[in-house]
Amino acid sequence: MTQQRRPASLALAAGLLLLGSLGIAAAWVLVAMALDSQSSWMALVAAADAALIVRLARLRPGFGRALCGVLATLLAILAANWGIVAAWLGRHMGLLPWDSMLKLGPDFAWLLMRLSNTATDLAWMAAALVVAALASR
Repeated sequence: MTQQRRPASLALAAGLLLLGSLGIAAAWVLVAMALDSQSSWMALVAAADAALIVRLARLRPGFGRALCGVLATLLAILAANWGIVAAWLGRHMGLLPWDSMLKLGPDFAWLLMRLSNTATDLAWMAAALVVAALASR
């Protein structure tokens, strides 16, 4: 006879998703800087990570869990793109990536993100959101 495990609290699940999203975004930035490219395929890794976290947090299956997975993936995509832009800009200005991240404004970051992502990069990110929705439900 197996015991039913209680679902995790919403605060714990949100904390795990936030930590997981920022962690995978940091790994994405490191991969992008090492390969000197956007490495948008890492969005699929972020989607798989989010799907794993919502399952480990024992959220109830359904639309809410899928939405949590998609939002966590979207957060990872935005944080990684912000970090990639900041690291690239900081490297050219002689700043460390975390110093550049704090000085980079949202409008300029959004402009640089739009300029640095090609249609292929956007397709990887869109596919990751679909994968996150399907894998998280």
